[in-house]
Amino acid sequence: MKIKSTADKVWDWIFVIFCIFIGVICLAPMLNLLAKSLSGSSYLIKNEIYLWPKGFNLDAYATVLNDPKYLKSFVWTVFLTIVCTLLSLTMTTLCAYPLIFDKLKGRGFINVFITITMFFNAGAIPNYLLMQKLNLLSHPLVLILPSCLSVFNMIIMRSFFYSIPESLRESAEIDGATFFQILIKIYVPLSKPVMATLALFYAVGRWNGYSDALVYMREAKYYPLQLLLYNILNNINQVEVATQEGFSAPGLSESLKAAIVMFSTVPILMIYPWLQKYFIHGVTLGAVKE
Repeated sequence: MKIKSTADKVWDWIFVIFCIFIGVICLAPMLNLLAKSLSGSSYLIKNEIYLWPKGFNLDAYATVLNDPKYLKSFVWTVFLTIVCTLLSLTMTTLCAYPLIFDKLKGRGFINVFITITMFFNAGAIPNYLLMQKLNLLSHPLVLILPSCLSVFNMIIMRSFFYSIPESLRESAEIDGATFFQILIKIYVPLSKPVMATLALFYAVGRWNGYSDALVYMREAKYYPLQLLLYNILNNINQVEVATQEGFSAPGLSESLKAAIVMFSTVPILMIYPWLQKYFIHGVTLGAVKE
């Protein structure tokens, strides 16, 4: 075992301190929001809340949990995230898998054609007109179909499929396995790391998405949680919020906004620990190995 020199140990400590510093910077805004959501209105008005709550109370969370519009939006967003993630993984797999076969006619053209879409798109107005012609405006499918495939994620999955030995596929073909049997019984089980990584990407993207709903959706019952939060943060002032929610205490709106942000952020953060072991492997795809 190699003994580290004093200089190496010093650099190790510098690196650790730097990582801790970056971690604190990343956590500070979340801690500030959490503190605001648990603090009393009087302390929020005086702007005395930083990283620790004052006048501890759960009024803001009680307001969120007792209001049907927040819970309905939360349930709809969870359902939307699950459906979009499963559909996106399916579409990504079905798109990436055929492109690893050398005998696929026009494979080079298809690869180039698909890659071009990463850099060029029609734009917001043509996309809106397309959704209008397809009668998808204000329809739940408008939040699912347009974003069901990411070319970047497809390229990641295709690269992972390339790393699986062709001998496995060839032996399965000799045994009489069909095209889809090889995919389901060989490639999918061996691709858990990349699928878990892409599932996290798709889930976070859909959970945090609101721009498509803002443009295409007019039915308030189909608003995802982030759009509801967007409307609260941008279109409602303190007095209106306090009045609508049945409170007269000034400063409640700040606590309520913080509570809604926490309410919409924590669930997606809880998914990461379950996918961490796959995520670490997945994000290192293509790394140099010794």
